[in-house]
Parts: sequence; C-alpha cells; structure tokens
Amino acid sequence: MARTDSTGSTWRYRWAHRQNERRLRSYRGAETAWRRRDDELRRLRSLAEEFHGSAAAGAGLPLELGPGEVVLWALPAAQLVEVRHTSVLPAPDLTVAADAAPLRPRRPDGIRVADAGMAVITNRRLVLLGGRGRRDWAYGRMTGLAHDPAAPVTLIQVLDRRRTSGLMLPADAAADFRFKLTLAFADAIEQRDAVIAQLDELIAEHAQLKPIRPGIATPAQARLSAMLPGGRRTVAVAAAIAVLVPAALIESDPSDPTRPEVAAAATPAPTAAPRLGPSVPPVAAAGPTAKPKPKRTTAPAPAPSRTTSGERLCGAPANPMGYDFCGGYRIRKPDAEVCDWFDCVPQFWAGRGYLVQCRDGAVSLAGGQRDACAGHRGVRRTVWT
Repeated sequence: MARTDSTGSTWRYRWAHRQNERRLRSYRGAETAWRRRDDELRRLRSLAEEFHGSAAAGAGLPLELGPGEVVLWALPAAQLVEVRHTSVLPAPDLTVAADAAPLRPRRPDGIRVADAGMAVITNRRLVLLGGRGRRDWAYGRMTGLAHDPAAPVTLIQVLDRRRTSGLMLPADAAADFRFKLTLAFADAIEQRDAVIAQLDELIAEHAQLKPIRPGIATPAQARLSAMLPGGRRTVAVAAAIAVLVPAALIESDPSDPTRPEVAAAATPAPTAAPRLGPSVPPVAAAGPTAKPKPKRTTAPAPAPSRTTSGERLCGAPANPMGYDFCGGYRIRKPDAEVCDWFDCVPQFWAGRGYLVQCRDGAVSLAGGQRDACAGHRGVRRTVWT
C-alpha cells in the first residue's frame, strides 16, 4: 500500500498519515497470521498424500511386524498414562482440528504415568515400547479415542482392556502425532480420501478469509472531530452529557424560588355568643376552593426488547438452533428441526458426516465424504455451531 506524503503543514495531512500507518500495521499482522495458517493446511494436505511407511522403517526396533504391516512414524520420547477413574470416550473419527490451541506441557488431574519409552505408529496399531514392556492399541479394536484440548495427552479405549490408557508426548510433537494417528486410523478403515477431502475443504474455506488490502486514507477524508483528543469518542461523550444533564434537572423538579409565598395572618378567635335557641350547625362561608396540586409521576421506562438483529449468522438464515457460517464446532448430529429452517437435500438424514452447505444453497449431512454435495455442484462451506 502506497504511503500518503505528509508535509506536516496541516492537521489533515497528519491525520491521513496516521491512518495509513495504522491500517498498514493491522493488514500486515492479519496477512501474516493468514499465511501461517494457509502454509500449515497445505503442509498437512501434502503429508496426507505422501504419508506411507515401509517395513524397512522398523529395522532396529524391538517390534515384530505382522504380514503386510509397515512402520509409519516413531517418536522416542513418550509416556504411558492411565486414567484412575474409567470414563467412556467418544468413538474415533477422522476430524482434523481447524485451529488447534497451544498445548501446555502438564499432566491432567486423574491421570498417572505408568511407563515411558518409544511410540510407534504402524498401519495397524499404535505401540509403546516401554521399559516395563510393550503396550499395543490395535485400530480394529478401538472403541474410544480422545485428545486433550489443553494438554499433550491422547487417551484410547480398546475392547480387550478395561482400564483407559494412552500416551503423553512432548507439547511440540503432539499435534503432528495426532494428525499422523488420524491418517493411520483412516488407512485402517480405508478412508484416507475422506481426510484429504476434509483438508481441501478447510483450504478453500481459509482462502475466503484472506485479508483485503485496505484503501488509502486521504486528507480530504479527515473530519473536524479528529482535531480533538479522543476524536469521535470525545464528541459522543460530550453530546451524551449535554442531553442527560438537562433531563436529570427536569426530573428532579426543583422548587421555584420566584413563586410568592402566602403567609396566614393570625386573627383573634371569635367570642362565644349567648345561646338563644336551638343550636344551628354553622354554615361554611362560600368561596373558591383551592384545587390540590397534582403530583408528578414518572412512568416506568419500557424494558428493552430482545431482538435477533445482532445475532452472528454470517449469511445463514435465522434459526433457533444458533447455526451459522461464521465458525465454531462442526455439527455431526443436527437438531431435528434443521430442515424447517434450512433447505435440506433429498435423503438428508442418510448422510454420514457433518453439516455443510452446497453451492446451490441446500445443506447436506455428508461433510467430509468424497461424494458430499455431488448432485448440488459441490461443497460451498461448513455450517457451524
């Protein structure tokens, strides 16, 4: 972005110079973060195609490979962990984390370290070659798999073992280990193409988020509020004070100092007259009666109504489920009323994936599959919650 020359002769030129410098810094920061994520997604895409092991890779390891078994990856620094209290883990899936948060090198509560050694990933199992023996987790017998979102711990449940166990790895190697374990499990169930399709979708979605180069601010765009310290915010605060102070004075209803005060004169009490006949009730003197001064009442302010105009939808139709196109978590079990608010494809509930929008506007439950939106011009974007 070209810089606007500033001679310093007027405040307008100085304002344009500051605006362009601020816009350029913001754009460069956003572009750097976008390119870093784009490079990472494309690296994972290449790795998903080229991740193939060999039997020779297991040479020198104290591990006997079965017929057709090959070693895909090995890491010498791994710890065997076990869970003190058994819990049911979610079923293994092929989801690739879009934006994984940094992991802290700590051991979660309720988990103890039982052994340490080398972690080996083959096309059939995950193995820990520890000092106390060998621990295997065969992909075909896995019933649960969970990656801790804050710590470099992966827990696994298998059919032939009651206690839940897993691995804790160095924090800087955990993300790579998790992705390669996903690829190995996808190979075992012959679904590597689904992982590649998911990465292609993530790359396409990320391309739509590329920062746009900002326009150049010119001196003619400067407003008079820019001359004040704080700019428009100072003007807005001053305007609010100018409106609220008179309103507060009116509501307080101060007494009028110019209103005349009437003092009641003291008159002597009338003397009692001699009683000459039956008593007659006294008649009140006719005269104008003073009307009571009406009291000022303040009507309660109406409660603000809740509107949905500010909901974050990013182009999605308004819906009570909170589904949008902005980002969040993938939807694999949508609400039963989803087709009342979105245009669903035929045989919608037969899909086996996550919720996506096709290019013709319809939504499908086949996200991550090779034939997702096949009859609807392909996948456009993911529906999030």
